[in-house]
Amino acid sequence: MNPKQLEQISNYVYCDSFLNSLDIETKLLPNPYHDYPFLVIKNFFSKDICDEIVNSKIKDNDAIDAKVKSENYENHIDKNIRKTKIYKLDKKYRTLYNKMFKLYQSKIEQYFNIALTTSTKIQVLEYKKDSFYVAHSDDSNMIMDNDKLIGFKCVVPNRKLTSVLFATSYDNNSSFNTFSGGELVFNYLYDKDGNQINFKPEAGDMVLFLSNPYFTHEVLKVKEGYRLSIVQWHDALVV
Repeated sequence: MNPKQLEQISNYVYCDSFLNSLDIETKLLPNPYHDYPFLVIKNFFSKDICDEIVNSKIKDNDAIDAKVKSENYENHIDKNIRKTKIYKLDKKYRTLYNKMFKLYQSKIEQYFNIALTTSTKIQVLEYKKDSFYVAHSDDSNMIMDNDKLIGFKCVVPNRKLTSVLFATSYDNNSSFNTFSGGELVFNYLYDKDGNQINFKPEAGDMVLFLSNPYFTHEVLKVKEGYRLSIVQWHDALVV
């Protein structure tokens, strides 16, 4: 796979042409005339609300180890693939989240040319120092042959769109409610200079992207600090 063999998919983003050689069951891309193939909503939550959520999670003891998806929803824990904890979002913040998402729903649907239908339960994902999540597609498993990627198999077809809301900020200095490392990296997406697209958020940012293999992504290992994100997957009809 040669990352220099790129094909333009939006004004400022290119994908690895390797993907187009694969038979991807859930191939879907946004309007190619958008600047980016993903949507970033700034200040979905205020920084004050984000701080409240972080403080409430630090006090909680209800975390469980995050699992890795597999066929037939027989998910399992594998800390070589994914090392993070899952919390529930308090009702107060779930209510606010749902209210805000409803306000943005029309914009989201227009951006991706879809009609949202149902959504999963909201998850709060905690990444402390040395936590990570290796490259994966949210709707598919990778098919490997002698450590070489040869395709994808869709195992969660009701995931059409992924939303990730960050409650803490990326900051190399790792000050209060920040983290270093832990970037959200899109493994097959590049800028015009061939640099891999990665996302270094501020608290309150929400990034939305299609859940299919074109948007395969990983969370790099957290070096220092506390990375907390609020994640949800959405089913949709393609319009």
